[in-house]
Amino acid sequence: CPHRPFHSLVRSILYQQLAFKAAASVYSRFLSLLGGEASVTPDAVLALTPQQLRQIGVSPRKASYLHDLARKYVSGILSDSAIINMDDRSLAAMLTMVKGIGAWSVHMFMIFSLARPDVLPSADLGVRKGVQMLHGLEDVPRPSQMDKLCERWRPYRSVGAWYMWRLIESKVPQPAPAIPVGPLALPSPDGQIMLQQQQQQQQSVIQMIDPLQMLPGMG
Repeated sequence: CPHRPFHSLVRSILYQQLAFKAAASVYSRFLSLLGGEASVTPDAVLALTPQQLRQIGVSPRKASYLHDLARKYVSGILSDSAIINMDDRSLAAMLTMVKGIGAWSVHMFMIFSLARPDVLPSADLGVRKGVQMLHGLEDVPRPSQMDKLCERWRPYRSVGAWYMWRLIESKVPQPAPAIPVGPLALPSPDGQIMLQQQQQQQQSVIQMIDPLQMLPGMG
């Protein structure tokens, strides 16, 4: 993956609920504040004060998320090596203990940062709408129905999800490139808004990954 897990998680938090240009600007200022990508370490992030973070455009809430993540690293609860070696279920349980990181964010992290091949983001509205189209269903399947509907995708459900996003992209107008990287439980008054937000996040994090890279012997 392009960044170490800690760095990727920090970036995910910084990009939450921001348009792409705004998020990229905050991220750039964050890197400058720390002295570059190599300096994005738990100790360095924990040493940043809420005031320093606020001056570069990071809200107090996001600052608390960053500090909680860094604190769990410094205390040894989390580590890059542990994250890389954990199975999917254990990893999801551990990461959702971090403030500001929900199940949807964990699924995106596992697919796009760790390139895990068998992750089904069952609550992702884009994947659910893709499955609806694929199976000709009258209604969008509920998250609780997704495991059964996508069972045949194992052990490459991440690849299946990738194709569902592409299927949706081929059928609906594309929104402007903005990236709300946020927890699963963020409320939305409109399902279409949620779909657009999730699509926008994926467009940034994907960086157009090749799904074949997830298949043994084909990447």
